Amino acid sequence: MNKPKKKHDVYTLLVEVGRNAGDGLPKEATGAALMCYASGVDEAEAVRETVAILKQADLAPLDVSGYGTLVERLAEGHDISDEEQALMQRALDENSVIVAQMTPFFDKA
Repeated sequence: MNKPKKKHDVYTLLVEVGRNAGDGLPKEATGAALMCYASGVDEAEAVRETVAILKQADLAPLDVSGYGTLVERLAEGHDISDEEQALMQRALDENSVIVAQMTPFFDKA
């Protein structure tokens, strides 16, 4: 029997990563923040898939903060550009994780 397919949503996630050999971050960086759009039947699945993909890319996820779906973010009054919405739609269409932005961290001590 085929189970009915659950509806996927796209979740906005902010992932903090530490250093790992071969991670591709700038040599002087101590880590980075990644803004991701991830498809999933719920936020927990989106987080699991995102962490798995980032680990495959030799990144070291440390913390994930969820900001909800497009509908939830709009209800909270977030200003979401057409470009951002297009990336969210791409993540949904491809059932994938899209890394939209990476900001390296540098120790200023």
